Amino acid sequence: MYQALEFANLAGVTVRALHHYDRLGLLKPSRRSASGYRLYTDRDLARLEQIVVLKYLGLPLKQIRSLLFQEPDLSAILVRQQRVLGERRRQLDRTIQAIEEAGRSLQHAQGPDWSLFKKIIQEIEMQNDNEWTKKYYSEEAQAKIAERQAAWTPELQEQVSRDWTQLFADIEASLKEDPASAKAQHLAARWQRLIAGFTGGDPAIQKGLNQLWSDRNNWPADVKAHGWQIKPEIQEFIMRAIGAAKSR
Repeated sequence: MYQALEFANLAGVTVRALHHYDRLGLLKPSRRSASGYRLYTDRDLARLEQIVVLKYLGLPLKQIRSLLFQEPDLSAILVRQQRVLGERRRQLDRTIQAIEEAGRSLQHAQGPDWSLFKKIIQEIEMQNDNEWTKKYYSEEAQAKIAERQAAWTPELQEQVSRDWTQLFADIEASLKEDPASAKAQHLAARWQRLIAGFTGGDPAIQKGLNQLWSDRNNWPADVKAHGWQIKPEIQEFIMRAIGAAKSR
């Protein structure tokens, strides 16, 4: 029998993780001491190994809990994780290629090609920009977002940014319109299409996105400074337009 700290050290996890797994019903201690301390066995270590492996393969903890009581489809899990890791590798490969191209441009007599340095920045920003947003998405949603990023190139990012910028300008020019008017409804449809381009219509991703925007007052200052914030009047108008569409 192992007490929690000893078992955590043996398993290579934190005591906090053990307590979390206990609360979720993933790994209950086999016994408790007379003083109420958690006690674990070698059998518990085998179960913890299952949890850690499935978590590494990208499964959310809620799904792991159900899988522990049945035979998991490890083949499907591995295929899914392979897609996620493959996309991460492709992102790194694109960044490495951009750096190599920029390095070669330094050897040219006419000087460096600064557009290549811009490409490096775009590639790195694509990987770093969304790190702070992960807390709003479930593990399942994060895995799905990673899969969708397979087709999310810097060129597509530029196009989407232009589309949003143009849409914001068009909405701001139409704030006096009736939200139920044809023009306002067309703007609302454009808004929802751009949102769907990110979520793919997936409810888990949409839920995380809603949580992200509802907490916008707590976004990092540098994120706000780079244009993530939407003017309140634009947000209010488009929400009223979407509400008008739903009430029809």
